Amino acid sequence: MRTITTTEDLAQFCEDARKHDYVTLDTEFLRERTYYSKLCLIQMAMPGDSDDNAVLVDPLAGELSLEPLYDLFRDTSVVKVFHAARQDLEIFFVEAKVFPEPLFDTQVAAMVCGFGEQVGYETLVRKIARQSLDKSSRFTDWSRRPLTEAQKKYALADVTHLRKIYEYLAAELDKTGRARWVQEELQVLTNPETYIMRPSEAWQRVKTRTNTPKFLSIVRELARFREGYAQSRNIPRNRVFKDDALIELASTKPQSMSDIGRSRLLLREARKGEIADGILAAVKAGLECPPDQMPRVDKPKDKQQVNPALADLLRVLLKAKTEDSGVAARLIAPAADLDAIASGDRDVPALSGWRREVFGDDALRLCDGKIALAAKGSSVEIVPL
Repeated sequence: MRTITTTEDLAQFCEDARKHDYVTLDTEFLRERTYYSKLCLIQMAMPGDSDDNAVLVDPLAGELSLEPLYDLFRDTSVVKVFHAARQDLEIFFVEAKVFPEPLFDTQVAAMVCGFGEQVGYETLVRKIARQSLDKSSRFTDWSRRPLTEAQKKYALADVTHLRKIYEYLAAELDKTGRARWVQEELQVLTNPETYIMRPSEAWQRVKTRTNTPKFLSIVRELARFREGYAQSRNIPRNRVFKDDALIELASTKPQSMSDIGRSRLLLREARKGEIADGILAAVKAGLECPPDQMPRVDKPKDKQQVNPALADLLRVLLKAKTEDSGVAARLIAPAADLDAIASGDRDVPALSGWRREVFGDDALRLCDGKIALAAKGSSVEIVPL
C-alpha cells in the first residue's frame, strides 16, 4: 500500500488520474474535539481491479500541499466519486472553498436505483461488489501515527470497492434515465450555503418548547454567542454549553455571575471568564431586543385543515409509486409532505423536480379529482376520471 507524503508525489498521482474517466475518493477525519473537522487521511483510487493504482494521502505529513488535489477537483473531465460525500465536501469547502466537479455520490445514486434510503457503503460492497469489509478499524484515531497495516487496508477498501459500485450504478442510471435525478439531489451538496453556519442563524437548530418572541430572542443571542465562540476557538459548540443549558439560561435569564453560578446544567468552565461574560451579554441583548426585531417561529399548520381522507389516498398513491419506481417512499415524499399537500400546500419538495415526475403530478391530479385509485389484485392502479 502506497502512502503519499509529498506534494510532488500527489501532483504526479493526480496527473495520472486525469488520464481516466473517474477517480474514487474518501477521507478519514476527527471532529470530537474540534468545531471544524480535522482531516487525517485521504484515500484515492483510479479505475482497475487491483490496489496498485490506489493510494493513501497523508495530509499530516510535513509540508504536503493539497493544491494538486484541488486542481483535480476543478478538472471537469474526470468524475470524482464519493460515498455519502457531505462531510468530505465540507472539509474541502472549509479548507479551500472548492467542490469536486463533476461529483458522483454513490449513496444518492443507490437511493434512486432502488437500494433504499441512506444505504450504507458496507451494504453496497456486499450487494454490488460481492465482497465483505473488515470493520475492526472503524473507530480508530486517524490522527495518530504511524498507521497500522490493518488501518491502511481498512481505509483503502473505502475507495477500491467504490470503483465497481460506481460503474454499476452509473450503468443503471444510464439504463433507467435517472442520472438527472441524481444531479438534482447533488445540487444541495455542492451549494456553499449547505456548509456555512452563521452564528445569527444558529438558534434555528435549538429545539424549544416555548416559542414566545422574547424567549426566542434570548435563545437567539445565546446561540449566536456560542456559535461564534466555538468557531473562533475551533471547539465543539457543546464544549461551550449544551442545548439543555442554553434553554435553562433562556428561562432563568441570569443577570450576574452569582445567577450563573446557580445554573444546574452549565459546565464548570462556563461559569466564569469569557463564556460567563458572553452569557450575561447575550441574555441582556435578548431582553433588550425591540419587539419588531424578535424572532418568530412559523406556526404549524392546523391539523384540522388537513383532509384526512385525501391524506390517506395520497399515502396509497405513494405506495403504488414506490413499488413502480423502486425508490424509497421517504425519499419521494415524507409524511409531512403528504399532509401539506392534503391541506392545500403546493410549495413542497414532493411537487418539484424528479419527485414531481414520479409522484407529484399524479398527486395533484388526485387532489383535483381527475384520477381515482383502484385495487387490482395486490396492486393499485390509477383510473382517469
